[in-house]
Amino acid sequence: MTLETLSESRSFGGTQGVYRHKSQATGTDMTFAVFMPEVSAHARVPVLWFLSGLTCTHENAMTKAGAQQWCAEAGIAMVFPDTSPRGDEVADDTAYDLGKGAGFYVDATQDPWKPHFQMWQYIVHELPELVSDNLAIDRDRMGITGHSMGGHGALTIAMTHPDRYKSVSAFAPIANPSESEWGQKQLSAYLGDERATWRAHDATILMAERGYPGDVLIDQGTADQFLDKLKPEALAHAMMSRRQPGQFRMQPDYDHSYFFVQTFMPDHVFWHAERLI
Repeated sequence: MTLETLSESRSFGGTQGVYRHKSQATGTDMTFAVFMPEVSAHARVPVLWFLSGLTCTHENAMTKAGAQQWCAEAGIAMVFPDTSPRGDEVADDTAYDLGKGAGFYVDATQDPWKPHFQMWQYIVHELPELVSDNLAIDRDRMGITGHSMGGHGALTIAMTHPDRYKSVSAFAPIANPSESEWGQKQLSAYLGDERATWRAHDATILMAERGYPGDVLIDQGTADQFLDKLKPEALAHAMMSRRQPGQFRMQPDYDHSYFFVQTFMPDHVFWHAERLI
């Protein structure tokens, strides 16, 4: 696949790039960003995938998460994909939490979403191959993290493919979408009303049924304005019941914003680096 460079900027000794390509998975042009540390000029480096939340594009976390400094220091790359397909031909909804900007990291089986909303296939299969073919990342050393809807995606993808992702963390993930306003609406739209098909995309259910072979790191703010939609207590209970190794940290007075993500980004980057390098 041909990769079009939209921009490349020097950042903390490395390169922050933005790229576009024609996706076979979504049938659309897709834009994504990658930070490559300076050491990647000489060797392939581990890569941390950052999946963003509702309404975001590749740009939000790229500019607001403050990850480049810490990735440069750790010597790892970070990829910032988009959250959904884009374009005039792509189905959308008037609500902010369905359609464009709200792909939920699933492969839609229902119309009108099915033709383009194949975000699981895109994130797990197509984009890693494209990035590794064009940039010096090591696909044998991949970790995954994300914020909100992206935290949901990171956890479900890692627990489904632990062989692909050697580390996983999340910032304020949508933790139990089958039982949440943020989840029931989207999963029924994309996957249909049969709740059994939702189970593969619910981090709490996956944690209870299979867990993750390594340890996990989750940060959640106590002042998060969306706690009733995120349902962190369900995932925490599943982790405890399973005796899943890891940390579930409730951070006093932090909300759902990128200020929260910025604050704990160094912890997450170096936590992943310890497991990937």
